[in-house]
Amino acid sequence: MTEVLHKVVDELRQGEAYLPFREDPNVYAKKFYIESYGCAMNFSDSEIVASILHTEGFGATRNLDEADLIFLNTCSIREKAEQTVRARLHTFKKLKTEKPGMLIGVLGCMAERLKAKLLDEEKLVDIVVGPDAYRSLPALITETEGGQKSVNVLLSRDETYADISPVRLVSNGIAGYVSIMRGCNNMCTFCVVPFTRGRERSRDAVSIVAESQSLFDAGYREVTLLGQNVDSYYYTSPDGEEVRFEHLLERVAQISPLLRVRFSTSHPKDITDDVLHTMAKYHNICKYIHLPVQSGNTRILAHMNRTYTREWYLHKVKRIRAIMPDCGISTDIITGFCSETEEEHQDTLSLMDLCRFDMAYMYSYSERPGTLAAKRYEDDVAEDVKKRRLTEIIELQHSHQRVSYQADLGKTFEVMIEGESKRSENDWSGRSTQNKVVVFPKTDQPLKKGDYVQVKISSATSATLIGEIVG
Repeated sequence: MTEVLHKVVDELRQGEAYLPFREDPNVYAKKFYIESYGCAMNFSDSEIVASILHTEGFGATRNLDEADLIFLNTCSIREKAEQTVRARLHTFKKLKTEKPGMLIGVLGCMAERLKAKLLDEEKLVDIVVGPDAYRSLPALITETEGGQKSVNVLLSRDETYADISPVRLVSNGIAGYVSIMRGCNNMCTFCVVPFTRGRERSRDAVSIVAESQSLFDAGYREVTLLGQNVDSYYYTSPDGEEVRFEHLLERVAQISPLLRVRFSTSHPKDITDDVLHTMAKYHNICKYIHLPVQSGNTRILAHMNRTYTREWYLHKVKRIRAIMPDCGISTDIITGFCSETEEEHQDTLSLMDLCRFDMAYMYSYSERPGTLAAKRYEDDVAEDVKKRRLTEIIELQHSHQRVSYQADLGKTFEVMIEGESKRSENDWSGRSTQNKVVVFPKTDQPLKKGDYVQVKISSATSATLIGEIVG
């Protein structure tokens, strides 16, 4: 995973706990510890939860031993994520026997889906709170401290947490995330999100721009606009003004040419030429789109209820590159979906050859209880076949990435310094506008995180560009 957003998500999947930015935990009488798993929206939600808890007098801690509250912000997208969370809950349950009075809570998508099992059958948690019920956390904590189990997983048609200023969790101090909408109206048959996060609703544009402005004023130099499907963003102001995603994107870009703007994620059916032309118009809107395809076969796409065909997707990619020839494109691919044949698998490989993605997130199909696919279709592709097909997809993607990165040799890119390279304190690391990681030696120049430099590329791996500052 190449962009900071995905690097943070990787760390969260490993159970990394984060302290709020510039917080002194000693000023709080009670402390909470939070781990987040899964998508960037969960990371963003953890910032909202931290803000709500701070208001009620709780401070964050990285030390489990001093935590009065332990929260896991969970994911139900894949079975492996749920297994990881269960393992952590068993660890916390043992810790609780040594510290009476400690409360354990589960937040997010898994909380909504498995509330009964977590509370009653397995008795692993004290509090269960769904993604739309975080405002109720203080009251639920009070109830639980009184000796009863507490749960609120009600979904909302209007909750966007627009009035809550998120507590910025420790990151590189340069890149921040701004949630612009919640929920999803796309009923992809493999996905639990519509059932765990509810229907789609957009946050008001004024609060989004204000939050982005506040990040810039605080020294941040990149914002990522988040949503399950950002391109379907639509808000009508009290005076009747219609704000679509291209309008919102432009308003955030106009805050300052020094503020980079990214967004995630796009549904192929909703990204419009207006969005693409807005991206092309502004230098500080990064030329990178994450455009999940899932499958390269039209029948399987229909089975998935993706609402587009193979040909339609290929046309969309062609349109992106016509408007922005230098645009980086990444994707999601699921192999081994219900009834997928060998020929249909080959269609996915051939689509990859045609699109030449710069990066991809690749998975074998994992049936999720409660989804439309689980109700309608048999998970009938053998696990060894799924594994073999996934290996073929990964190997092909790696070959495409090597070509993509080698093609950048000799080119010069504007890179925002995000910090030191993980491998050497003598090197800086950042990303190009196309979202490729760039590593380059430090010089005598008094540079710092957030500064922009021109870097000429001299070598490359399949996941990193290496160069030196020029000019």
